[in-house]
Parts: sequence; structure tokens; C-alpha cells
Amino acid sequence: MDNILGIIILAVVAFLLIVIIRGLKIVPQAHVFVIEHFGSFKCEWQTGIHFLVPFVDRIAGKVSLKEKVVDFKPQPVITKDNVTMQIDTVVFYQVTDAKQYIYGVERPLAAIENLSATTLRNIIGEMELDATLTSRDVINTKITSILDQATDRWGIKVNRVELKNILPPREIQDAMEKQMKAERERREKILQAEGDKKSQVLVAEGEKESQILRAEAKKEAQILEAEAQKQAMILRADAVREQKILEATGEAKAIEMVQAALADSLVKLNSANPTEKVIQLKSLEAFAKAADGKATKIIIPSEIQSLAGLATSFKEVMTDPKREQPEK
Repeated sequence: MDNILGIIILAVVAFLLIVIIRGLKIVPQAHVFVIEHFGSFKCEWQTGIHFLVPFVDRIAGKVSLKEKVVDFKPQPVITKDNVTMQIDTVVFYQVTDAKQYIYGVERPLAAIENLSATTLRNIIGEMELDATLTSRDVINTKITSILDQATDRWGIKVNRVELKNILPPREIQDAMEKQMKAERERREKILQAEGDKKSQVLVAEGEKESQILRAEAKKEAQILEAEAQKQAMILRADAVREQKILEATGEAKAIEMVQAALADSLVKLNSANPTEKVIQLKSLEAFAKAADGKATKIIIPSEIQSLAGLATSFKEVMTDPKREQPEK
């Protein structure tokens, strides 16, 4: 009997341990658990460890608070000018209220997809084909705003909606490709014409610069030639001036030599008390010595000139043949 009671106690303890262990729940980061008590909402468990009362409480839903991305299938839409296109969207959403997300709507993703399709049809139906193809940002902004307002009561926040692909009918695609090809060819011709124009302008500018450089080079050559001629004329003038200076210096030195010779003669004559004729003869001798120099001009004093005349007359008398024969 005691053994049976011990076994029962051990079984109860083991059962309680199992219940306690199974009742411990850990909520990971960025998650929320919605708890129900006898089928009605009780609370929300945030990140951490919690205990779930067995047979009384249960987890109604585990909600992730991370941002999610959903890629919906292409939806047929009709533009204002009656062109049917296939457009698929990408929705970025995040759960902000776990209770509203669990109890607000059945199958939230299906609700978001249907709401996205109807909103997209309404927006595209007010736009023409060209505007639809060139107004992605406008469409994205409008559909994001409408979906965010509609899903707010579901505890969902739509952060962004992007149009992934816009596929018009095949015939329109062919027409658009032809138009794009024609536009590319037109731009190519324009670019080629602009390139030819720029090339001609550059060639003309190059020729112009070349002519300017040649003219400047010719001008510089003429200036240098004129400068050379000017320098040559200056050098010739300096040479002539130097020659005249040398000639004048020679004449001055000759005069100084004559004056020095006269002075020396006078000094010697004065020391010897000579007569006037002797003085004149000495001057003539000094003048003869001066004349042996390199001076081209000699200034003869008047006294020497008279003495020279006297010497000439004396020579004629001495060489007269009549005076050589004595009178009989």
C-alpha cells in the first residue's frame, strides 16, 4: 500500500513538473504573443519569459513586429484610354497592433492583396497610358496612402508600395519599341550633326589659331630683325665715336708733345742764355721730332713758320751757282 501511494505521489509530482515546464514560454525579440483566457482576449506578451496556465489560457497568435515584404501577382487594369495592362505590386508592411492583427480581419494578407488590386484599378483608371508609364512615383504615393489608411484598423501599417512591372499589350509594346527606335535614330542624327558642327568649328578655330601664331611669329621675327639692325647701327656709331675719340686723343697728345718739347727747349735755352735765332732753331728741331709721331694734324707756331722761311732762303742762297764762282 505504501509503495502504491509513493508511486502515485511521484506520478503527480512528475505531472506537475511537466505541466510547469510546458507552461513556461519565451517570447523572442520583435515578437508579441496574444493570450486568451477561456476563449477571450486576456493580454499581450512582450519579449521575455512567461508562464501559460494549462487548460485555462492559450496562445491565440504569435505576431512578428518585423517589416514584411509581399509580392502580389500581376493584376489586369484598364487605363483611361481603354488600354489593358498587367501590373504587379510589392507591398512593404509592418504589424503595429498584435490584437487588431489577430482579431481585426481574417487572412490579413489576402485582404491587403485585394485592397491593393482595387485601389490600383481606381488610380490607373483615372490616368492615360503615357501618364501611367511615366508616373510611377505618383502612383506609388497614392496607393501607399490609401492602403495605410484602410489597414490601420487591422493593426497594420503599410510603409511603402512599389509598382514592380507595368506590361502593356504586345501591339502597344511593338509600337513603343518602334517609337523608341525612331527617337534613338533621331537623337543619333542630331548628335552626329552636332559632332560634325563642333568638328568644323574646332578645325576653323585651329586654323585661326595657326594663322595667329604664324602672324605673331612673323611679327616677332621682324621685331628681332629691327632690334638687330638697331644694335648694329648703335655698334657702328659707337665704333665711329671711338675712332674720333682716338683721333682727337692723338691730336691732343701731339700738341702736348710739341708743347713739352718747346718747354724743354726753352728751359735749356734759358739756362744757356741763347740768342733769339738759336731759340727759333731749337723750336724747329722740337717740331721736327713731334712730326715723327702718329698725329695726322700738326699746328705750327708762327715763330717756327718764320724760321722755316729763313731756312729756306738760306738754302737757296747757298745753292745758287752764281755765288759759287768768284768774281774775277
